[in-house]
Amino acid sequence: VPGGDSGIGRAAAIAFAREGADVAIAYMPAEEHDAQEVRGLIEAEGRKAVLLPGDLSDEGYCSRLAAKARDGLDILALVAGHQVASPSIEEITTQQLEKVFAVNVFSIFWVLRPALSFLPAGTSIILTSSIEAVNPNATLPDYAATKGAIKALSGSLAKQLAPKGIRVNAVAPGPVWTALQISGGQLDEKIPQFGLDTPFKRAGQPVELAPLYVLLASQEASFV
Repeated sequence: VPGGDSGIGRAAAIAFAREGADVAIAYMPAEEHDAQEVRGLIEAEGRKAVLLPGDLSDEGYCSRLAAKARDGLDILALVAGHQVASPSIEEITTQQLEKVFAVNVFSIFWVLRPALSFLPAGTSIILTSSIEAVNPNATLPDYAATKGAIKALSGSLAKQLAPKGIRVNAVAPGPVWTALQISGGQLDEKIPQFGLDTPFKRAGQPVELAPLYVLLASQEASFV
């Protein structure tokens, strides 16, 4: 679970452990404290936790990621994302654009290409798109573009890998309270209204997304 140290990834990692899975999480080295907390929660369920710190914008790190967790690996829940709100496209630097595409899109290719040589039939690959793919926010053009790319990529990979017995799906959350939102993912003045335009008049919580990842990884979703 890249992104398993916080937010939706953390909730999914814990949910997988509670269903009997050993879990490897990938995370930025600066988030070591959060990762150790998740390790404790996974181990409290009697499962094995593997910590794989690194930067998803680094192709070399990504290419080694699945191999480091290959023993018994048959679920990849790629949750990690990079998001920076910008009031104008004029403020989006090439560096920011490259970073958000590297973390959100390129890393999927970098992780999956070597992993497909050893992933068994029955594997479930779960990508993470977003409502931004279909109803983009004016302040997130680069992030929305990556989530649209992930939506299309999941469909293409699903068709390509189904003959190998590997299922590919994408979860596309609406607004969810995560550390991403309050650390630059939304403009400060937008935070008080975050999620209020949903039918429930609130943003979701990561734990409310976790069961979707578990379902898509399970045999109950064998035709999905």
